[in-house]
Amino acid sequence: MRTLTHRPSRLKPVARIALTALALAAPGLGFAQSLQELYEASRAFDATYLAAKANAQSAEYRAAQFEALLRPSAAATAGASTAQTDLPRLGRGDTSTVQGAINGRYPLFNRANGVTVEQARKSLVTAQADLDAAEQDLILRLAQAYFDVIAAQDTLATTQTSKAAITEQLASAKRNFEAGTATITDTREAQARFDLATAQELAADNDLRSKRIALDTLVGRTAVAPRPLVVPVVLPGTTPPNPEEWVTVADQQHPTVRRARVGLEVAQLETAKARAGDLPTVDAVASVGANHSRGSGVQLPGTTTSASLGVQMNWPLYSGGATQNRIKETLLLEEKSRNDLEAARRAVAQATRVAYFGVQSGLAQVKALEAAESSSKLALEATQLGYRVGVRVNLDVLNAQTQLFTTQRDLAKARYDVLVGGLRLLQASGQLSAADVAALNRLLAR
Repeated sequence: MRTLTHRPSRLKPVARIALTALALAAPGLGFAQSLQELYEASRAFDATYLAAKANAQSAEYRAAQFEALLRPSAAATAGASTAQTDLPRLGRGDTSTVQGAINGRYPLFNRANGVTVEQARKSLVTAQADLDAAEQDLILRLAQAYFDVIAAQDTLATTQTSKAAITEQLASAKRNFEAGTATITDTREAQARFDLATAQELAADNDLRSKRIALDTLVGRTAVAPRPLVVPVVLPGTTPPNPEEWVTVADQQHPTVRRARVGLEVAQLETAKARAGDLPTVDAVASVGANHSRGSGVQLPGTTTSASLGVQMNWPLYSGGATQNRIKETLLLEEKSRNDLEAARRAVAQATRVAYFGVQSGLAQVKALEAAESSSKLALEATQLGYRVGVRVNLDVLNAQTQLFTTQRDLAKARYDVLVGGLRLLQASGQLSAADVAALNRLLAR
């Protein structure tokens, strides 16, 4: 129902920031890993996902165990005994007996067993829903960690670029002070900004290290270097443009809703199984056996064989009220499951709407920051010109530079938030899949 569309940014991207980030924060770009490559690595390493995968695979064998209730069964029995008898007039006798038998049973009618098998089959749907939820969560965690590293690289690069500009401004202020064309205030203001930029650079470098550790831990590799966005930056749009259409899809596809819906069906089957407590069960039974005796007792020595085939019915007539109370219990549990389903549907609908409007807000914020970046560049150029002709002071230039670099950093972060928010919307509606990873991967530099 949904499609992925793209639109180019109207204004120039922060190419200088991206290039600086690649040069300073990710020197190993030649060995950079794509999002698709790291997704495959995380599917083979992430313990949470692998646990959900193993649980889903085990569900098949768990359901197969209950399938055996509808199939025939057979059991072999064997035994040996010896006996001594001492009877008046007959004297003492010893007898040894060896016996064996094969007993078989085939259910002809057992409503409770049939319902149990249906419930086991429903558990396969639940296990698959859990696996889908785990995979979607893995995709979102990976994308968040991936773009967190890129954002941290951009922040470090922006901080270093800002520091370089402040260094130039500090040197200019010192030269002007020595020449007598500026006051010591300009020098001290530039020095204060330089010291602050140094502290910010150290914090940004440490944050980048932390983000890289988180990504490395997720994919089971070391020194992972994500690829930056291709320029010009292209952001995904939201199609369909109506949030209620996303909610409709989420109501059908989201793993939480699917799981709750199956839970209601299982509860209804449990009621049917409870009602089956008043019904008879019919089994075909068969037995083949042999008995060999020898000795001097009263029994005649020799081998005897026996075989039987028949139909056996068991019809409970009175259970002390257990069946009726069980039915009442399951009816109330069925009502609980129905309300659990409704709660799941409401929660998923709310999360989908919130995610949708989050993406829309993010796109609007990116557009506004692009305009702010353009304005900040023009303001910086005008301030630098005014400083050269003497109508602006050094602090004005420093403020204009800080505003531009802060805007560029926020713009880059907002773009990453939109990309991750798009995945979050797909997850909220239950549609996130490996195909979306491939689509997002195409937005990265090669």
